[in-house]
Amino acid sequence: MPVTEQSVSTTLAAADESETVADDTDGEETPSDSKGNPLSEAEQAFADLLTNAVLVGRFSIDGVEDTNLRPERYQINKVTKVRGNQWTIEAQITYGKVDVAVPVPVEVHWADDTPVISLTGLKIPGLGEGFTTRVLFYEDRYAGSWYHGKVGGHMWGKIENGDPENPDASADSDTE
Repeated sequence: MPVTEQSVSTTLAAADESETVADDTDGEETPSDSKGNPLSEAEQAFADLLTNAVLVGRFSIDGVEDTNLRPERYQINKVTKVRGNQWTIEAQITYGKVDVAVPVPVEVHWADDTPVISLTGLKIPGLGEGFTTRVLFYEDRYAGSWYHGKVGGHMWGKIENGDPENPDASADSDTE
């Protein structure tokens, strides 16, 4: 099921129910989804990769020839599995003059060992509606396509460890 405006409130409410369960074998807590099911090794690696991470890269706009590609930067505070393939990415989204913290409900699909986030026609408060994207993550890289209404393009870059205390720590990275 694609992530739509109707599913946003359900996903966000379920994300609040996400919890940690005790592992019976060693007494340590195991991350789980909102139903208490433990995350798989791949799911945990995905959550770890993006929690407190910064996506630093570039994006293009279809039909616009531009040798000076536009920079993009997304601070991701937390990634939480809700249930099934539904996840919430708590992100600080910055592009142009917009800088806003947003819980973004996404679906995560797997291409072998590679997570791909998917959202379709999403309305993001303060940013508008009609956001659609498919982005894959592998090791320290991300790449994908995006649409906002009738405008679209590509996005790509590096995944860096974010420092919530020092948000400019990775600002000097080479993204080309």
